[in-house]
Amino acid sequence: MHQILQPEGWARPVGYSNGVAARGRLVFTGGQIGWNADCRFESDDLLDQIGRTLANIAAVLREAGATPQHITTMTWFLTDLGEYRGALKRMGPVYRAVMGRHFPPMAVVGVAGLVEPRAKVEIQATAVIPD
Repeated sequence: MHQILQPEGWARPVGYSNGVAARGRLVFTGGQIGWNADCRFESDDLLDQIGRTLANIAAVLREAGATPQHITTMTWFLTDLGEYRGALKRMGPVYRAVMGRHFPPMAVVGVAGLVEPRAKVEIQATAVIPD
């Protein structure tokens, strides 16, 4: 489906890939946040919002006939990098519940705020459905 790019001699990253090569139909998601289909937040907990955000991305991908395994890159925007770092050890099950063991290239960016004041995370994803 995709070719993970791991330069020889580089340490393997944990929870993401250094790069990916893919070919096919491109699917781009808008920045998704941790609210439900009615645009309401059910939690202010970061891990809850991450789980909901990933589920929202999966729902958008389904509309294009894609799955989370088709994601080739993600950009995470977080309002509190310290809270994110503190949650990393507990994030695995939340992430894998939606993404499985698929770890595409990612960037994590700390931001002063997001458009929705209760949002703690916003994630944008690009997927490629193979030819």
